[in-house]
Amino acid sequence: MATLADVARRAGVSAATASRVISGSAKPVTDELRDRVRRAVEELHYVPNAHAQLLARADRIAVGVIVHDVSDPYFAEITRGLQRVATEHGRLCIICNTYRDPDRELAYVDLLRAQQVAAIVLTGSGYHDPRFSRLLAAKLRAFEQTGGRVAAIGRHRLAGDSVLPANEEGGYLAGAELFRLGHRRIGVVAGPKVLTTTTDRLAGLRRAAKESGQTISPRRVVYADFDRDSGAAAAAELLDAAPGITAIAALNDAMAIGVLATLRARKIAVPAQMSVLGFDDMPVAQDVQPALSTIHLGMPELGMRAMALALGPPDPNPRVELLPASLVRRDSTAPPPQGKPAGKA
Repeated sequence: MATLADVARRAGVSAATASRVISGSAKPVTDELRDRVRRAVEELHYVPNAHAQLLARADRIAVGVIVHDVSDPYFAEITRGLQRVATEHGRLCIICNTYRDPDRELAYVDLLRAQQVAAIVLTGSGYHDPRFSRLLAAKLRAFEQTGGRVAAIGRHRLAGDSVLPANEEGGYLAGAELFRLGHRRIGVVAGPKVLTTTTDRLAGLRRAAKESGQTISPRRVVYADFDRDSGAAAAAELLDAAPGITAIAALNDAMAIGVLATLRARKIAVPAQMSVLGFDDMPVAQDVQPALSTIHLGMPELGMRAMALALGPPDPNPRVELLPASLVRRDSTAPPPQGKPAGKA
């Protein structure tokens, strides 16, 4: 493998001059020498050492993105928006999956700081964990004190700028729609209890229930893991525990797809016997059968806004941008059936 010294010898220049041309340094180099170095790079198939270039540069070219799970369509869509803006700014994204492990998230903040990234964008729900929150806040403050920038998506009370999806409002819209259709016995497939996103979306559902003179009892709420398989299992548990329900609100679309699978296996027709309403409006939501009614969040826009805050001009005061939620009516919701509840054998 060719080295910088090999390039310098082939071009007939000093190693310092070759380095300036390859790294894009602002220090002056004549056009003739620049062309010679570039020809030598091409002839020798020279690949620069990215880490060495990073250490030599005054600016930081990489951005760290910490997500719960990039294989989750919700985070994949957000990451698409993040990368679009990062690319426009000529930045490299380093994607880190935590798989909803708070300790792994803390470790990634340390690793990204050691890599001298320009910014860290935290994507995904916060945790109901005071110890974790204190440790994370301290690490992010230390990062900012070295010139790093911080932006977050869906986090409460976190240092730096943030973009907040309207999770509580979306939960309210979901509940209000089901109650408007005439449902009174609504079951909920919720996400993990430890996540603030779950708490916010449930709070919105309960606000809608209260306004409609109804309640959502704990017996009709089953907690899952925000994925398809746990959604299917939670739906089965919910149908067995509360057989009188006529609608299920799943607090993300992946779980809603699992709910549809369980209902199909039990030969419960949607929406004739059971309505199902999701949350997030993943691209696949309009392709499943029946097409899924859901709450729309502009997931790529969440990512684009957060990265724009992280890479744009700084502000001495933390900025908070709110992304609204909206109801999308498709084919999986309808008024409740008359007569025997769908969940009963």
